[in-house]
Amino acid sequence: MIDVVMPQMGESIVEGTLTKWLKKPGEHVDRDEPLFEISTDKVDTEIPSPSAGVLKEVLVEEGKTVAISTIVGRIEEGAGNGASTPAAAKAAPLPPPPAPAPPPAAKAPEPLRVPEPVASSAGPYPIPVPEPQPPLPVQPEGAGPLSPLVRKMAREYGIDLNQVKGSGSGGRITKQDLDGYMSAQGARTMAQVAAPPSAPAAQPAVYVPPAPPAPQAPMPRAEAPRARVEPMSVMRARIAEHMIRSKHTSAHVTTVHKTDMTRIAKMRERYKGEFQQRYGYSLTYLPFVIAATVEAIHQFPILNASIEGNNIIYHNEINIGIAVALENGLIVPVIRNADEKNVVGLQRAIVDLSTRARSRQLKPEEVQSGTFSITNFGSFGSVFATPVINQPQVAILGLGTVEKVPVVVDDAIGIRSIAYLALTFDHRLIDGALADQFTGKIKSILENWSEEIL
Repeated sequence: MIDVVMPQMGESIVEGTLTKWLKKPGEHVDRDEPLFEISTDKVDTEIPSPSAGVLKEVLVEEGKTVAISTIVGRIEEGAGNGASTPAAAKAAPLPPPPAPAPPPAAKAPEPLRVPEPVASSAGPYPIPVPEPQPPLPVQPEGAGPLSPLVRKMAREYGIDLNQVKGSGSGGRITKQDLDGYMSAQGARTMAQVAAPPSAPAAQPAVYVPPAPPAPQAPMPRAEAPRARVEPMSVMRARIAEHMIRSKHTSAHVTTVHKTDMTRIAKMRERYKGEFQQRYGYSLTYLPFVIAATVEAIHQFPILNASIEGNNIIYHNEINIGIAVALENGLIVPVIRNADEKNVVGLQRAIVDLSTRARSRQLKPEEVQSGTFSITNFGSFGSVFATPVINQPQVAILGLGTVEKVPVVVDDAIGIRSIAYLALTFDHRLIDGALADQFTGKIKSILENWSEEIL
């Protein structure tokens, strides 16, 4: 048996979450074939099988977080591929199926019972007789005109309007008069019911309207659930923890600079076909922004620093993290020594890291040791935003979408390609004036770009 263990995915990583088994117990697996997926606070990736054979045991269920070097499963070497095993050869034969039970004797059908007709003078079946309708109310003399509502109530409850005294104008009978009359008659009727049986009736019988039927409880019906609850993925939980820690660690301030990207936009348009044909991928705005940021960091190295207690740590390397949106989260792979690459090399690194990030093939060291981060939210159409600092860094630059807008150029209206640069910085270390000078330097480099990339 070969033990399958939770691997070490970086010096600072002490545990991982087994998110999915790619093989089931009893299935054959080849050496280096993806066996299961794990998620850490740095990266999500697939773990290959250490040996060829059959997955015999799964010791850690999906969704469980365990320490590194924990045994998560076992593989039996050399088994599988459909070969029979000695245990299978010695298996006892299956017992013969039991004999089918004889069918039960058929019961004689019972004769149909037809209900006997009810005798009546009109024939063998009764004929429903319509109930007599109450007579229409008679207009009492000297009572004034009756409203339709009064007429309807008198007709429905069989009230003799001559017994009702009207209180309206000119002796007109109102609804309130009818309500009072019926209340008084109902009280007399109740008194007669409560009297002993031998007591003579004090008043002639009056019509009492039948009580309305008791409302029936509505039948319960199944309602669609109003919410769906599911636990956060490991990556989403780590992002939430990281963002909350950042907001409660750094004093976040954002400054926004409008930048004219027309020169770069025209150069991209001129070279995009040749660039795609030569390198196999398109040329975006992001490598230009990274190159300008690296140049500005050389002039303002404090933007490439971090804080540790009361100490400022100035990093000698410029490692630019680029935010990559995934289907279920966000990850920030790092371009190491970004100041040593030109625009073509930066574009190649961007394509490589983002592609492998989305296919879950990043290595742990490729998401560590970043010193400054850039997020391109403009790729989704956003004009500008206020990004959150990626700890322990002290600043992050956001690039908005590049769009053509009318602007004033030399006292004339012109169409220019404009983008917004949003720098979020840690005010504990960086003052607003310094942040604006840094962003202004990036803006100046981009607006006056002169380097030809091909």
